[in-house]
Amino acid sequence: MQKIELMAPAGNFESLQAALDNGADSIYFGVEQLNMRARASINFTLDDLEEIAQRCKAKNVRTYLTLNTIIYDHDLSIVKTLVKRAKEADITAVIAMDQAVIAIAREFDVEVHISTQINITNLETVKFYAMFADTMVLSRELSLRQVNHITEQIEKEQIKGPSGRLVEIEIFGHGALCMAVSGKCYMSLHAYNSSANRGACKQNCRKKYTVIDQETGIEMELDNEYIMSPKDLCTIDFLDQVADAGIKVLKIEGRGRAPEYVAKVIKCYREAIDSLENGTYSKEQVISWMQDLEKVYNRGFWSGYYLGQKLGEWSKGSGSHATQKKVYIGKGVHYFPKAKIGEFKIEAYDVSLGDTILITGPTTGAKEFKLKEMLVNDKQQEKGTKGDAITIPLDFRVRPSDKLYKIVENKVEV
Repeated sequence: MQKIELMAPAGNFESLQAALDNGADSIYFGVEQLNMRARASINFTLDDLEEIAQRCKAKNVRTYLTLNTIIYDHDLSIVKTLVKRAKEADITAVIAMDQAVIAIAREFDVEVHISTQINITNLETVKFYAMFADTMVLSRELSLRQVNHITEQIEKEQIKGPSGRLVEIEIFGHGALCMAVSGKCYMSLHAYNSSANRGACKQNCRKKYTVIDQETGIEMELDNEYIMSPKDLCTIDFLDQVADAGIKVLKIEGRGRAPEYVAKVIKCYREAIDSLENGTYSKEQVISWMQDLEKVYNRGFWSGYYLGQKLGEWSKGSGSHATQKKVYIGKGVHYFPKAKIGEFKIEAYDVSLGDTILITGPTTGAKEFKLKEMLVNDKQQEKGTKGDAITIPLDFRVRPSDKLYKIVENKVEV
């Protein structure tokens, strides 16, 4: 079994830091508007490229810039600027689906990864794109048996990319799935003139629908009104089979998700991948990881098409089925480095000793822990309320941009 690269989503600096702190091997991110999460996440700017590269290099983490939308003629100058700046910042690779982006990346000698939007489903397509790319994301609709056939043939036939390395295969391992083939959906464009293939999906498929006979007006009875909203992909309970399929990169979906989502999911999959390598992967661990994954945003889980299912499994409700949620408490005020104490101002709900709290920020990432010590207005107290100033022992710096949350149970009917 070859070592699997764990690839994390980063929609902003908070999520980027959360990915770095929890063991990601690589991160992927978008800049400005030419990526498939242009509307769903805050996205970075051109001027952020250097900082992204520097933070990741410090942790020996690879960086992938997503440029995987449909590209029009008026976009080409922007693409050239993005690729040129990515090259200058020493970003590792560009994820592309448009031939123009691939050509521009090659022009600037930037490594290319083929997006799932290309919908690679067979070996001959792998051979074709091996002329341009070192890594390819396979179609989400393939089974692990089909994936394994492709990886075995790459090894057998020694199919190499421009770098001279054997082509590396990447698949999605966890997160949201689209009802359309590898995300190529036109529902949003048809209904709202807002193209999913330009990163502006309105998520029509996540809404309730009824089916009505146009001739008789009779409404069909449906077991589930969310007939186009698939559950989220989860592979952690059969990750051993995923590894045996010969993949190189496991991609976690979620550039539109909160930093605590990135932290939790990356932490679980980091532990799972490491356990495979050291021979400790077990059912007991899987149960624990699944319980942790259920705490953050999810629509319920299923195994995708990897194990051979012909049809999807559909979510039975809107939004998240997470067993926990965060409640805003207040914001960071000051950090005392010598004493290693962080000060916060409570602006909303109360917080008490024993609570699980979450601190997020652009340089903090997402730190979650039990509150064991606290001063309230410089006095030892068990509870702080709105308007209070609290101080907490911390081994990381707090900044005014940091936010303090309390994690509470979330009752969801599914």
